[in-house]
Amino acid sequence: MGKVLEAIDTKLAAWLESQPVFFTATAPLADDGLVNCSPKGGIGTFVVLGPREVAYLDLTGSGIETVAHLRENGRIVVMFCAFEGRPTVVRLHGRGTVLLPDEERFAALRPRFADHPGIRAIVTVDLVRIGDSCGYAVPLMDLVAERDVLDLSSTKKGEAGLADYRARKNAISLDGLAGLPTP
Repeated sequence: MGKVLEAIDTKLAAWLESQPVFFTATAPLADDGLVNCSPKGGIGTFVVLGPREVAYLDLTGSGIETVAHLRENGRIVVMFCAFEGRPTVVRLHGRGTVLLPDEERFAALRPRFADHPGIRAIVTVDLVRIGDSCGYAVPLMDLVAERDVLDLSSTKKGEAGLADYRARKNAISLDGLAGLPTP
């Protein structure tokens, strides 16, 4: 049976931070807007900042839905599934904030994460609900390896190439919402 937790304790924090993949879900305010669910991950891309605050690295990708939705309304849920060990699903509901590299809090939080090329933002989430559930239907799986394709792609593009890519692919969401600011 699922339960609502008051806060993230040290045991849960360690479990969350050790997961190789998590998922974010957001939606625009418009009734006809597209709900978005994105896989995120890599060890060192998610951190617990406090009992009711978490953050993750937002790496350059082909879409900008999560960022655009957060900039519009802030609503987000971050979901973790146990693919090994005890079956567990944890959902972190909250209000997300997008921190860009030129912001003071971004600079303060950046050392908490692993190094990756192509970092476009840090997303922080102030939690309004922390819930776990059984996860009985989540399959047991083995992690063979983390993929390095995104890091290799970002490295190959270089800073100028990443800036151009973001200007073309990350300025506007599928629903026409503002994504990343363009120079």
